Amino acid sequence: MAKPSAAPVTGVPVGSAAWSSGLFDCFDDCGLCCMTCWCPCITFGRVAEMVDRGSTSCGTGGALYALLCAVTGCQWIYSCTYRGKMRAQYGLGDAACGDCCVHFWCEQCALCQEYRELVARGYDPKLGWHLNAERGAAAAAAPAVQYMGR
Repeated sequence: MAKPSAAPVTGVPVGSAAWSSGLFDCFDDCGLCCMTCWCPCITFGRVAEMVDRGSTSCGTGGALYALLCAVTGCQWIYSCTYRGKMRAQYGLGDAACGDCCVHFWCEQCALCQEYRELVARGYDPKLGWHLNAERGAAAAAAPAVQYMGR
């Protein structure tokens, strides 16, 4: 008996989609830019919660980021792993080494870009994963049956 062959691959190849905004488009959202500049742990926490689909809370992710920043100064290692997770989830381009370089040299720009990517995909990271999931479920629910009256 012959093994069944795999279905032909169609669509956009994994890892070839472009980011919705550039790395240095930070000033497209000045509020986000300022918050990330002065308190990147908040932006990172929100991104981490969305990327982990609620298994890491914003508070936990942000606190760990702040602790790593205060104790070691190597928070970029932690945050670059989330960039890699995001690229894998959404099929975004770039190389793994690029993730580390981007976060080492342009940490705040990278966090802003990741946050903007989530917003461009219809999420509101300020609400957290669970409220975004509820919003998505409500939007996906079938509309109520409507009847024409006389």
